[in-house]
Order: sequence, then C-alpha cells, then structure tokens
Amino acid sequence: MRDVKATSPAGNVPAVADAERFEVKTDDGRVLEAIVAGPKDGTLVVEHHGTPGSAHAFWPPRLEQAEARGLRVACYSRPGGAGSSRDEGRTVASCAADTAAIADALGADRFLVIGGSGGGPHALACAALLGDRLLAAATIAGVAPADAEALDWLDGMGEENVEEFAAARAGPAELEAFMSRWESDLRVVTGPQVMDQLGELVSPPDAAVLTGEFAEFAASSIRDALSAGIWGWFDDDVAILGAWGFDLGGIDVPVGIWQGREDRFVPPAHGEWLAAHVAGASGHLLDGHGHISLGLAHFGEILDDLLASAGLRPAQSKT
Repeated sequence: MRDVKATSPAGNVPAVADAERFEVKTDDGRVLEAIVAGPKDGTLVVEHHGTPGSAHAFWPPRLEQAEARGLRVACYSRPGGAGSSRDEGRTVASCAADTAAIADALGADRFLVIGGSGGGPHALACAALLGDRLLAAATIAGVAPADAEALDWLDGMGEENVEEFAAARAGPAELEAFMSRWESDLRVVTGPQVMDQLGELVSPPDAAVLTGEFAEFAASSIRDALSAGIWGWFDDDVAILGAWGFDLGGIDVPVGIWQGREDRFVPPAHGEWLAAHVAGASGHLLDGHGHISLGLAHFGEILDDLLASAGLRPAQSKT
C-alpha cells in the first residue's frame, strides 16, 4: 500500500459530487495528485488525461455513466502537471509504474485503463507493461508513435498542433518558447474563449459540443493543467515524440481503439494505424465525430466494450 494523503480540491477545479482528491508518494519520492470517484467496491478504471491535462478530467455526465456500470474511476495528473511532481526525462513507458502506484493506493489488484488523446499512448504503455494486473484498455482519439512506419504523422492536423510539434522537434528551447507564449492566455482562458484558442484544431462536430457548460468545464481543465506551469505539457510532448519504451506488437490484453474521422487534433490515420499495429486491437473509427465529440457521445459504448473485452459484466446501465 502506497502513502496516500487526502487533499482538498484546487482552486481551478469545480467540486464534483462523490469525488475525492488525494496524493500518492512514489518509491522515488515524487508526489502524484489524483482524484477518485464511484463505488468503493467497483472495478477500478484509471483514466489517462489528454495533453495538456490533469487529474481534473471528470466531466460529470461521463462519470455518471461509469458509476451506472458499477465502475470506480481514478485519474492522476502526469508528472509536472498541476499537483504532481515533475519527472524530467520521463518516457511514455514511465507512466506504468505511476499507474500501478495509484491502483496500489486504492487497493486494486487488477484494473482497466482508458487514455484520451495524449493519454492514449500512456494507456497503451499500461497494456504493454503491467502484465496480468491489467484487464483491458481503450484509447479515445489516441496519438500514434511519431516514427510510425507508413504514417504521415502531421497530415490532417490543425495548424496549431503542426506548429507545436515543429517546435518540439526543433529542441527544448524552441518548445519552451512556444508553450510560454500560449501559457499566459491558456492559464486564464474562459469557456467562451476556448474555441478561439484552439483555432483550426476544432472540426464542426467538436464546435457543436464546445459550448455552454461543457466549454466552461474544458476551460477549467486547461487552467488546472497549467496551474503549475508548462512542464507537464512540455514533458508529454517530448515523451510522445520520443521512443515510447515498449512494443505495441507485444501487447497481450484486449485494446479498443476509438477514433473520429473528423478529428483535427489527432487525425483518423493515427487510429487506423494503431488498430492495425497494436496486437489484438479492435478498431472503432466513427464517422461524424471529431476529437472531443467522440468521447462525449460514445463514452457509455466505450465502457461497455471495455468491460466486455475484459470478460466483465457491467452493473445495470442507466445511460
């Protein structure tokens, strides 16, 4: 059992009913900030947030869908983001030990993982490296390796992502300068401003959902992700563009690959490539959805598929 310290919500994070924020101290002395919600006797799902992101990934309607299936959901801020200590030089594979630490803290011997966007590779790392502890995994609009054979990695991305990854490939100084220019605006972004900040990344299906309460939630998530600075975002980009540290062809647990065909953050070719190269993966490429709309409209279906692939029967679903 890891060292677990309960904490109160950060100022950027709206309160979520039934959610508990806590901290876990890792074996190397770092602190991981996490949130957990749902029935204590439910099967644990560890959710890996997007980039930039934080433990604040609990959009209440999605959490309700998980709880309706008897699931307990945890999310932690990756190192350097929000309340988690930085782990400079981390790889995608590094997240497996941190994920295991979160599960240990919650008393879960076996569990499920989901990863969205930049969290997708981290969910795959758990599938590759955690052995029998992992029951099944799913990625939602997850990115493919930057050195993926026969994949034009940037093709179809909005200009904002093209510029960001060009800076990352140019070197640490260029990436830090790029992110620092964006940080001042993103740390105070409001719901009505989110769509303009994301610019060409927003496809029509995503524009249709980036409104009202969800836009406010998305803005608060961005603010929380950058509350401690750019380093969680920075280290995510470096890790995603570098060697991931595991073999996609060696994964031996079920993995669902979910992707929208109108995604400008992570183009659909990434999902197609992953579905073809992750061992035992099942691909779900859906028309009429972008990067954000997919996970909102189909989260219940994604959970049902995750449970079925793990050989588990969900509790009676209400959504």
